[in-house]
Amino acid sequence: MIPIQDNIPTKRFPIVTVSLIAINVAVFIYELTLPKPLLEAFFKTYGLLPADILHGQFQYIFTSMFIHGGWEHIIGNMLFLWIFGNNVEDALGRIKFLFFYFMCGIAAALLQSTVSIMFGNLYTPMIGASGAISGVLGAYIKLYPHAKVLTFIPPFPILFVLPAWFFIGYWFFLQVLFAMIVPPTVGGVAWYAHIGGFIAGWYLIDLMYSPKKAKVVHYSTARY
Repeated sequence: MIPIQDNIPTKRFPIVTVSLIAINVAVFIYELTLPKPLLEAFFKTYGLLPADILHGQFQYIFTSMFIHGGWEHIIGNMLFLWIFGNNVEDALGRIKFLFFYFMCGIAAALLQSTVSIMFGNLYTPMIGASGAISGVLGAYIKLYPHAKVLTFIPPFPILFVLPAWFFIGYWFFLQVLFAMIVPPTVGGVAWYAHIGGFIAGWYLIDLMYSPKKAKVVHYSTARY
């Protein structure tokens, strides 16, 4: 499922969300200039290796959050960050949202690294912003469970309007399902990072903001 737009307006320009997107895109453009051997070295140097956690090299948690492995990876992550991040930033405020974002990214990296270490996979680099963005989804579903998400579901040639609780809930179900199916000894999607980030966002939002204050705009009164 591909989100196109939600129906929750923001009160002010989401400068942190836009800045995060801009930095991610800038790093990706730099990656495009690298020949394959240098790109692979870039991933291993600035991506997060589970071995880095064992050796106390925690700085790579942050660098890994701005690296992406291809067009589909960067476009998908930035689309989710834009649609759901701007509302969470609006609810939390800019400084708290930035702190929230990185805390979710840290939780995601630590869970994925822990599972990888348990299975002896120490040197597969983890890259991407999806762990932090998963935390944004966890917060969004609590803040705006009755929001509507305009959604494209391939291969159907029409758009669907889905409740946010269903869209995000189904997304999280898939993360858990694939985490159970796909061994963490192979590369690919960091399913446990998605789960860890989501759970962190789910609980952090209660500490940083009261969902009672979140403004929900029903689909009947919103325009796409």
